[in-house]
Amino acid sequence: MDSNNDGVGDLKGISSKLQHFVDSGITGIWLSPIYASPMIDFGYDISDFKDIDPTFGTMQDLEELTAQAKKLGIKVILDLVPNHTSDKHEWFRKSLIGEGKYKDYYVWKTGKNNNQSPPNNWISVFSGPAWSFNTSRNQWYFHQFEYRQPDLNYSNSEVRDEMEDVIRFWLRKGIDGFRVDAVPHLFEDANLPDEPRSYAPGATERDYTYLEHIYTKDDPRTYDLVASWRKVLDDYADYHNEDEKVMMTEAYTSLENTTRYYKFGSHVPFNFKFITDVNNDSKAADFKRIIDDWISQTPNGEIPNWVMGNHDRSRTASRYPGRGDQMTMLEMILPGIAVTYNGEEIGMLDKRDISWEDTQDPQACNAGKDKYQSQSRDPNRTPFQWDSTKNAGFSKANRTWLPIHENYIELNLAKQKIANESHYKIYTSLIKMRQRETALQQGNLKTLVQNNGQVLIVIRQHNEQSVVLLINFNDKIAQIVNLTGQGLANELVVEVATIGSPVKKGTTVNTREINLPAKAALVFASKKS
Repeated sequence: MDSNNDGVGDLKGISSKLQHFVDSGITGIWLSPIYASPMIDFGYDISDFKDIDPTFGTMQDLEELTAQAKKLGIKVILDLVPNHTSDKHEWFRKSLIGEGKYKDYYVWKTGKNNNQSPPNNWISVFSGPAWSFNTSRNQWYFHQFEYRQPDLNYSNSEVRDEMEDVIRFWLRKGIDGFRVDAVPHLFEDANLPDEPRSYAPGATERDYTYLEHIYTKDDPRTYDLVASWRKVLDDYADYHNEDEKVMMTEAYTSLENTTRYYKFGSHVPFNFKFITDVNNDSKAADFKRIIDDWISQTPNGEIPNWVMGNHDRSRTASRYPGRGDQMTMLEMILPGIAVTYNGEEIGMLDKRDISWEDTQDPQACNAGKDKYQSQSRDPNRTPFQWDSTKNAGFSKANRTWLPIHENYIELNLAKQKIANESHYKIYTSLIKMRQRETALQQGNLKTLVQNNGQVLIVIRQHNEQSVVLLINFNDKIAQIVNLTGQGLANELVVEVATIGSPVKKGTTVNTREINLPAKAALVFASKKS
């Protein structure tokens, strides 16, 4: 929400909408980077870790936000971006001239061929060489991302101390924890060996996928660094007698590497498998495999999590046309934490027709005018659609930072609140179930595939209480589902149904013969005595 009508959302705007989170049953909000930044990359290029960019407001605005949120029972989690800084950061400016301790705050190396070529063949996530030459130092500096985002050198203990100090600074401002960005990229092999070809189909020499990143990703030292940050959080909470501080980690890596972060202090190693491993063509068995694999890899005593969408990937309703509500039901019925990207609660869609001139994402800009649309993350970052007024109620500015999706007249929160059926009503009904149903809070989990692979069944049970989710993956044919032999009561009651389903909330069904409409999903619960 934009409070000062400059076209960009800000901290006061969030404060003004905290009641939305309360009404929705949301208990924690995660803020994208709000630090001082030249805004080359959505604020992930930070020029001062201890200041707020004026675009988003002031430190007082943040302190007021965290204080209000605390009164309302909402945790505020901040994006921590430890891998790199902006090239405008004071540390980098001092490192450029080799000043004192800052000389080795970044990864500097002499190049090949009399310093005319980069030190090796490493490629940036944003494409092209991961090294840029600086004439002041007559050396190359390493950047996993944009060339104006130089990587910090975590082999340097003073850099590690600096980041711990940053964490403490924001805890003192009322932040309840951190989502740690780009964790697998924190360390690189100091010997700088070339990385091997991946032979990925269609990858060019500039593409990140051209190489296997065995020397620049998933270094074992990363886990110990995360554990050290966990200790900082725990020590702070213990000393100040405050609630435990949460740590969430972002790692696009293997299942084994991701879940290993649990053992090193991450409460929520983000589970992106619903984003990376399945798509609209996937079958019930594919979803069952993802669920079962993650649960089996979650250590005892730790909490699973399910991320259906985020700011880097296409929106859920766009990735799964006509099935967005099914995906919401799935992540809400599974045990653990459900992470919702803003706008998913109302079924927002990607805005795919953003022009080259309006494009903001550096990943898209680096790809060039001919390829920008395939690389751009802007379509899933458009402003939240509050209502049908100007700019979807997000801002009164003449121009917003990204264009509003033109469907906002029909697809907006205000309209969905008063509709008989809506994405938002499904979303909030599911959250209320999570708050109410013992089976969802403490129940065990069973996943099944029936009807020749057409139906996914998720069963949660605790004592005599049950919650069951059925999803029909057949777009055209209704399925008759038989749940006998699953330890369920003979009758269940429909609690949530996808929009347009002929089987409505409140319907009692016999578990021997449940009519599951085509392309529909239903959530059932035990009949209450």
